[in-house]
This record gives sequence, structure tokens and C-alpha cells, in this order.
Amino acid sequence: MQKPVSPPRSAKATQDAIAQLNAAFGNRVVTSQAVREQHGNTVTWLPNEPPDAVVFPQSTADVQQVVTICAAHGMPIIPFGTGSSLEGHVNAPRGGVSVDFRDMNKVLAVHAEDLDCVIEPGITRKQLNEYLRDSGLFFPIDPGADASLGGMAATRASGTNAVRYGTMKDNVLALKVVMANGEVMTTARRAKKTSAGYDLTRLIVGSEGTLGIITELTLKLAGIPEAISGGICPFPSVDACCKTAIETIQSGIPIARVELLDPLQVKAVNTHSKLDLPETPMLLVEFHGTAASVAEQSKRFGEIAAEHGGGPFAWTTKPEDRTKLWEARHNAALANFTLRAGAQMIATDVCVPISRLAECVSETQADIAQSRIIAPIVGHVGDGNFHLTLMIDNTDADEVARARALSERLVERALKMDGTSTGEHGVGQGKMKYLQAEHGAPALAAMAAIKRALDPQNIMNPGKIVAL
Repeated sequence: MQKPVSPPRSAKATQDAIAQLNAAFGNRVVTSQAVREQHGNTVTWLPNEPPDAVVFPQSTADVQQVVTICAAHGMPIIPFGTGSSLEGHVNAPRGGVSVDFRDMNKVLAVHAEDLDCVIEPGITRKQLNEYLRDSGLFFPIDPGADASLGGMAATRASGTNAVRYGTMKDNVLALKVVMANGEVMTTARRAKKTSAGYDLTRLIVGSEGTLGIITELTLKLAGIPEAISGGICPFPSVDACCKTAIETIQSGIPIARVELLDPLQVKAVNTHSKLDLPETPMLLVEFHGTAASVAEQSKRFGEIAAEHGGGPFAWTTKPEDRTKLWEARHNAALANFTLRAGAQMIATDVCVPISRLAECVSETQADIAQSRIIAPIVGHVGDGNFHLTLMIDNTDADEVARARALSERLVERALKMDGTSTGEHGVGQGKMKYLQAEHGAPALAAMAAIKRALDPQNIMNPGKIVAL
């Protein structure tokens, strides 16, 4: 049984906590309305719930001090990276202190021989890869947004490269975490594998700040490929796209990226990025390796695509051409505003076994049409993960109701296909209600027990994942 929500703390407790934070951190504590609202959720239809204050730590010791002060006053603590999460992760439904890692953005060590690095949580993936560029190494997880690495670990992010390089859970070797009692826990060492005790690293990865605050990460790195080829391949149907991707993977071709765009998404990308792609179901693909291997892989992919009615497959190894194509893909969300100017964009995702992906996408397309909602689809087809971007008028109550119902049916459809309510966006506030159906009561009770054991006051990002 989950214990009831604790009574709200007094206004005096909040004032006392902020006064102590001000005394400790001076102008690194901000309480202005504008800054507080910036640190609440702004990218979904969930309401903005700002914290009572925002603090900018510069070290693990600073974070410990923040936690100690907040714990003494029962004050919630909400970690904040860049604010690009999509399910209300950074909202403060019970007020509290937002801990912004803007100033903790250093690379602490690079161990090139071991293919790993140690970083602070505020550095973004683009900043890290710029730092690593001359070393011949890179960090491969690419969720699209230039998110902070701490936030990516907290939400178990993945993205376009996951089909080859895995997700954050596969690429985090160790973490330093400030716990709810102010102590610092190190979850593992730099060894590539271990069987020593519980896997605390993967317990924290994906916990969304509800069990502790990440202040240091040790990440796996990969070598920058000698050659990269990439291109586009139109198809007559979503089913043909998915069958091609499945057969490519089953054939052992080490594809690095394989992205599905439906015709509406291609139309938006064309308009926004000034391209002239055929507005049909389409795969964007990329291969990493030697010059000879990427040429061979591209040729074989083209043959598989042709067997399913796809093509022509146009590919290139020229960096400028590939960059233009993938920039257009990464800007797909912004491109959707060309479909409906002034609309609010609501992004959601599900993930199913890849054998069920074509069925799930096709049923979702029919549901979109019946719901009369503008909602292009883009997906990481190699993982069975796809995203729906609903472009709605949030002042139209009927349209909002239809969009919400569409979103709920999407999750129900994925769960019936042995999938998940979220492949990479995370739970936050937005998808808490689906966890019972997805995991069952015993699993949810186990999550709640872990939460209570590590955070007995329920001050670590409360109101996310499990309701206590």
C-alpha cells in the first residue's frame, strides 16, 4: 500500500529554507517569477508548476548543502538540466527548489585508452562532442535536443543512434549521486563490467531525480567512424518501411540509424528545411564503418528496400549532404508548426516490438484521421519506437478532448501489443497513470518501496513516476 500524501509544509518552512539558501549561496539563488516559471514545465499540455526558488550549484558539495537545507524543512528538490523533457519532469507540483546544473558543465577526465570520460551533469551532448572532437572519440546517444547529459541519464534517453549504440542505460558506467539524506553515493567504478552487488547505476538511470540527484557521470565513448554513409529511401507504405528495417537488422547489417517519417512529417520537413523529398512514407538511414563497409551496407540495404517496393535509395558519404539531411530530421518538431501556425505542440511516444510496429503505426494513422487531429509521425523504426506530435488549438475544448483521447488510445494500443507507454520520453507526471496497466500492482509497489526507502520524506522530485 502507498502511504497518503504528506500534508503541505508551512509557508514559514518555505521562507526559512529560502533564507538559509540565500545565506549559503547569495545571488546563486533566484526567486523571481519569470525565472521560476522558466524552470517549470513549458512543453506539454500539463500546467506550469514553478518552484519556490531556483539555485545554481557549482559542485557536488553545493548540491549536498542544498539537499541538507531542504531536507531540514521538508522542501522538495527538482533537478533541472536544459528543460527539454516532455512529460512534466521539471514541474514543481508541491513547490520546492529547482536545482539548475547550468554551472556544473565541465569535462572532468577523458580516458581515451578506456573509451570513457567523467563529466558533470550540466554539460550537453553537443558540448561534450565538441570537446572530444580532436580525440577521435564521441558520445553517440542523440535524442535530437541538445539536452544535458545528467538529464539524459535521469530520463533514460536514447534517440536516433540507439539501434547501434544503445540507450543511456547502456552507456553510463557509473554515477555520483547526492541522496535524500545529503550523503554522496558512487554507484560503480570504471570497469566495463561487474557482478559486485546490486546494479545501482541502472537503478538511478531513468529514475527522473526521484531517488537522488546526479552530480557526476562516467560515460562510455565510441570511436568516430572512419566513414559514414547516409541517405533516404521512399516507400509505398509504412508496412514496407517497417519490413525493410526488420529484414535489414535480421540480416546482420550494422545499421547506425533508421528513422521513419510518415507523409505528413515529410511535408513539414520539406517546407521548414526547404527540401524536395517525395511526400510518401520514408526511411532515413545511416551506416558507420570503413569506406568499403559503408558502401557494402548501403548497397545491401538498397537491395532489401527494392524487394519491398522501396526506392530509389539515394545515399552519400559527403558530410555536408548528410548533415543537411539529419538537421532536417532533428528539426522535425519545429517543422510541424508549418502545418498549423499558432498551434500548441504536444509530443508523445510509445514503443512496441518491431514485429508489431507497422501494425501499430497503421492503426494510429487511421485513429488520427478519425480523430480529425493534425499529428505527424516520426519513429526510431529499428527499436519499434515512434513519436506522435499533436498540433492542437488548446483554446478549443473539443479538440483538446479529442487529442487527449487519441493519446490515451495510442498507449492502450501499444500495451496490447506488449509494448510500453513511453520508449524514451519518460514517465514524469504525464504518464504516471499508465504504469499500473503496464507493470502491474506488484511492480508498482516495489517501485514505491524503493522510493520510500531512499527518500523517506518524499522530497526528491515528488509527484513523478510513483505517487506517494
